[in-house]
Amino acid sequence: MLYREVGQFKTSYAQDMGIFPIRQDRIALYVVLAIAFIGVPILDVYQIWPFKGEYLLRAILIPFLILSLAAIGLNILTGYCGQLSLGSGAFMAIGAYAAYKFSNGVVLGPLSIPPLPVFVAMILGGFMAAIVGILFGIPSLRIKGLYLAVATLAAQFFFDWVFIRIKWFTNYTPSGSVTAPELRFFGFFYAITPLDKYLLCLAFVTVIALLAKNLVRGNIGRQWMATRDMDIAAELMGIRPLYAKLSAFAVSSFIMGIAGSLWAFVYLGAWEPLAFNIDRSFQILFMVIIGGLGSILGSFLGAAFILVLPILLDQVPHTLGIPISVETVSLLVFIITGALICWLLIVEPHGFARLWLTAKEKLRLWPYPY
Repeated sequence: MLYREVGQFKTSYAQDMGIFPIRQDRIALYVVLAIAFIGVPILDVYQIWPFKGEYLLRAILIPFLILSLAAIGLNILTGYCGQLSLGSGAFMAIGAYAAYKFSNGVVLGPLSIPPLPVFVAMILGGFMAAIVGILFGIPSLRIKGLYLAVATLAAQFFFDWVFIRIKWFTNYTPSGSVTAPELRFFGFFYAITPLDKYLLCLAFVTVIALLAKNLVRGNIGRQWMATRDMDIAAELMGIRPLYAKLSAFAVSSFIMGIAGSLWAFVYLGAWEPLAFNIDRSFQILFMVIIGGLGSILGSFLGAAFILVLPILLDQVPHTLGIPISVETVSLLVFIITGALICWLLIVEPHGFARLWLTAKEKLRLWPYPY
């Protein structure tokens, strides 16, 4: 009774193929968006618990949104197209540094581009990441699996070296760290406070997540999933592996480039190349595995788990009066994350998203036996 779509009639193919054809899903989405866009700002303005101070916005919600966006990008490539990648941090770095250069002006020999607005610079940063993603996606036409993972891992180490050694990307700053420009958008939105930055990230994530959700349901999304399931059969059916794989690399890298620019401009404010090292790539991969491969919702669930787990391990023992050191918390995070990944790969390879789908199926038959 709680989740049955009996009586929800569709009178057109467009209604039947909607992103959220079930009324309960649409209501849940509207509630979540209302809480995110209206409820959180009200609670923050009036400093209602747990929004007293700026900790929740700065340390949890803003990084959660940005890392969820990066996980969506990797999920498109790995979850939907089946191309394993370990270079997420590199593509985020490309988006961040490209946006930084475009926002400060680019001078490269005879080429001279004046400083661009921050929004335009961030979008161009995403496109630059997409171009590089296509170049590093070319080996996927010949290799797959762990061999492709090694190729993308090479991209990670290569761009770590590039952004550290080539000072042009940092405008020749002696320390190698750079500072983000002022976050002015369209002449009237100026992101200064944590609430402004939260709303900015939320707007980006909402738009891109809905576009990604719609994209994977369309023709290109079906090509990705057919290539993931059996690439030879997909090619025999008329799907071009060149187009399917490189388009997945392009879309994935574009989204991760946008996430990288948000991570640098909004969350960090000032950063150095180590902000996008191999640890960041593994963190995003863990989010996708734990949340669920081939699921947009799983990207959010995985990001929430990876971010909330260290906080719970740090706060709960102190609340109960159990002394625990920072080193112990860090070690417990690695142990629990690794154990959970192993458990999910054995018991439920599709992660938390599949558990949620199973719960919805049970609700459809409740109170009758499943």
